[in-house]
This record gives sequence, C-alpha cells and structure tokens, in this order.
Amino acid sequence: MAHKEPLNILVFNCGSSSLTYKIFRVKSLSDIAVVAHGKAHRVGVKGAVSSFVEHRFDGKSEKVVVPIASHQAAARLILKYIEKERIKVDCVGHRFVHGGNHFKGSVLLDTPNLKKLLLCLPLAPIHNPISMGVIRESRKFFPGLVQYATFDSAFHSTIPDYAYTYALPERITRKFGFRKYGFHGLSYSYVAREVPVFLKRRTGDTKIVACHLGTGGSSVCAIKYGHSIDCSMGYSPLTGLVMSTRCGDIDPMLMLYLMTAYGYRPDELMDLLNKKSGLLGISGFSSDITDIIHKVYEKKDIGRVSLAFNMYIHRLRKYIGSYVAALGGVDALVFTDDIGVHNWRLRERVCGGMEWAGLRLDTDLNSASSGDEIVSVNKKDSKVKIVLLPTEEEFIICLEGAKLLLR
Repeated sequence: MAHKEPLNILVFNCGSSSLTYKIFRVKSLSDIAVVAHGKAHRVGVKGAVSSFVEHRFDGKSEKVVVPIASHQAAARLILKYIEKERIKVDCVGHRFVHGGNHFKGSVLLDTPNLKKLLLCLPLAPIHNPISMGVIRESRKFFPGLVQYATFDSAFHSTIPDYAYTYALPERITRKFGFRKYGFHGLSYSYVAREVPVFLKRRTGDTKIVACHLGTGGSSVCAIKYGHSIDCSMGYSPLTGLVMSTRCGDIDPMLMLYLMTAYGYRPDELMDLLNKKSGLLGISGFSSDITDIIHKVYEKKDIGRVSLAFNMYIHRLRKYIGSYVAALGGVDALVFTDDIGVHNWRLRERVCGGMEWAGLRLDTDLNSASSGDEIVSVNKKDSKVKIVLLPTEEEFIICLEGAKLLLR
C-alpha cells in the first residue's frame, strides 16, 4: 500500500554498548531507502579505546570522539545532529528487547502501551531500561510525534515447547510465565530472510546456525526452514554465551550460595551477573572482545585475558555444535553483527577443527573480508557455507513501523 507522501522513519537500535540509528524514506512497503545513518560506539564501555559517534548523511561522513556515559546521552547527541542537519523525521521506531507476555507484536507507543513497557523493565535489566531511556529522550525532543516499538522476542515464538520449557514444576512456570523467549530476533529475522536468497535456495529447505556476536550481547540461533527452533538466550538475555559483562550459562546454585552463605542481596546479584561478569569479570581488563583479542595476539598480559578469550571461543563452539545436532545437519553457518563480521581471527578460531560438521574455512577469504557486505568465506569443497552478513535490524524495525502506519 503506497502512502501519498514519503514517510521519514527514524529508527533507534540499542545494543548493550552501542546505539545505532537510521533514517529511512518510506514510499511503500516495497520502496524503502536509507536517508541517513550512524552509530554511537562503546557507550558506557570501560576499555582502552574512547567512545565516539559516527554520522553519514548526504554524502558526508563525520566522526566525533566524545565521552558517552549512557544511551540516553548518545540519543541526545544523535538527535542534535539530526536537528543541525535539518533532516525531516515523521515518526520514531525503537527496538525493545523483551516484551514478556505483554507484547506479541509491534505497537504504537500510546499511554497504555508505555505503562506496559514499564512492567517489562526487569525482564531484560541491561537492554529494556536503556531502550526506555532512549524512548524518553526522543519523546522529549519530538513531543507529539508518532513513536512505536518492535520486540526482539517475536521471531522466537516458533521455538517448540520441548525447547522453550524449563524443567520446573508446571505450577511455577505457568504462574510466573517462565519460558525461553530468545533474543536478537530482529537480527535473526533478517538472517532468515537474506541468507537463502544469497545461497540461491528456498527459505523452506534451508537450515542455518546463526551467530549474532555484538560488542555487548551475543547469542546463537538454530533456524530451520525460516523459523527459530532454539536460541542460546532464555527467559532473559543473560544466559548462553560468554558476553561482554554478562556471565552466560552458570550453575544457579552459585547464586544461592552467595545469598545464603555470604548475604548477597538480589540487586547485588543482578548487578554482578549482568554488569560485572563475562569478559570484564574474567579478564579484569576490558568488556570488549576486540580489546582482548588484540592483547592475546600481541602476547601481552596473557593470563586472565587469554582465559577470557578461550572461554568465549569454547562456549561459542559448544552452541554451534549442539545446534548442528538439533537441526540434523546445517546448510550455512552465519556470522553477523559487529564482532561476527569484523573479526576474522575470532572466526578462524571458531571454525578451526570443525571439519566434522562440514565446515572448511578459507583462511585467505576470511582474513581479507571487510565485513561490509554479505560474502561466503568457506572453501569451495566445504559442505556447509560460512556466510558473513552485516545485520540490518534497523530495516526490520522500519518495516514493522511501515506496516503499522501504512495499513
């Protein structure tokens, strides 16, 4: 359905330590183009490299190195740039990680839905509050402008009950709504849409293991015939891989022990598991896997830094292998998001020795890839394609908004 006048949709996408934005000009659901885009990097990150914001508009590129303490501060910088460049904005779309049982699809942010969003904040204590902060900032900057939210958990609604159910008494899971939700669904939706086209296969006969490896959060998803059948993240984005500051999979008894034997409070444990663990907690050096890889390959301060890298790789390989088994074989292994497409050393370590799964990495293609476009980096005789796909979560967010506004 075409719209009389093109809509300019500003999309905000909060990562754990980044804030991406894009402005799309939408003429119809099949005619969407990017007008401007950019990203705030290393938001709130403690590491060796300073935070900065990149902007690209009207053939111009701009990089501003500036302290960015929070996502709300990052949004303020971006909105001021949009105002300075006089870029028209008709509505604003937001990625919201966890909608729990309150949201099953994208919604306009009217007063009732904003109240429901507040109920969802504890479900993803890193992502949901920062997204809410960006929503507040953009509503303050654009009072009265239409805004909407899309939810990362929607793509994983196809996970079967035997994969999403926790082995707890039914009265508990039913009463509290405990189940695996899975996250990074916008990114995996894009993978499921684009990879079969790239491989010249039908979506309905393609099995994919996709690795969304970000500078903050990371996960793995098993995609069978276009649908999610499992995801490394669960009820919250805390579980699964070793992440920047999140612990991933651990024995829950450890937390009960800290509570009962040492008096840790629930809020202290939330902070420990979500903000002080993962790569930062192991290495004591940085929450950024890129910083850690540089140290490892420079052979500097190897001890705990090397341990952090090896743990990251080990956990990732375990999930890939288990999802190959769950899918009964795989057609493509996909790496996406910043770390996935831009760090060839990580991919080399992950894929090394996985010929048993049909994976044969072409090390020359792998190290030469810029990560700026979809490519395959496997050897010609590899049974499984190894694909690098820059994620386009923002396009999916825009598309969801266009469907709401143009229907």
